[in-house]
Amino acid sequence: MTNGDSEVSRLVDQLEREHAGEPWHGTSLVGILTGITHQQAAARPLAGAHTIWELVLHITAWKNEVRQRLGGAPAGDPSEGDWPEPPAEPSADAWRQALDALENAHRALVDTITRLPDEKLFELTNDPRVDENGSADTCFQLVEGILQHDAYHSGQISLLKKAAVR
Repeated sequence: MTNGDSEVSRLVDQLEREHAGEPWHGTSLVGILTGITHQQAAARPLAGAHTIWELVLHITAWKNEVRQRLGGAPAGDPSEGDWPEPPAEPSADAWRQALDALENAHRALVDTITRLPDEKLFELTNDPRVDENGSADTCFQLVEGILQHDAYHSGQISLLKKAAVR
């Protein structure tokens, strides 16, 4: 990347690194998920903690919500729900579908961000909920937020993977 790159291209670069590239913080989300079986994804090695599967569905839902907000939709919970339920009967096929949905949500989000002009990044989102200063997040803050969200949950998945594959 050069100094002449746009803010949009910098954000897309960070999203791609976090998702499947070489992020500064360690292994990418896709790298962490590689090799996890549907049994491991559905396991709950820590009582009261989310499963890997639940985290993948949660990350997917929020990638979709951020994409919709960037398109002008009012802020709210994801249409899939904040914590979508995994299938009652886990299977390899259902796990593959969950991973495919994550990849599709990521690709759609990157595509949406790629089409934004830099100046749009600093406009406020359509958020009827406002902070104590009376302002919503900008599009830039929203994209930074999903990057932080994904990195946080990737760390949780990494720890759950270690607990599930012992």
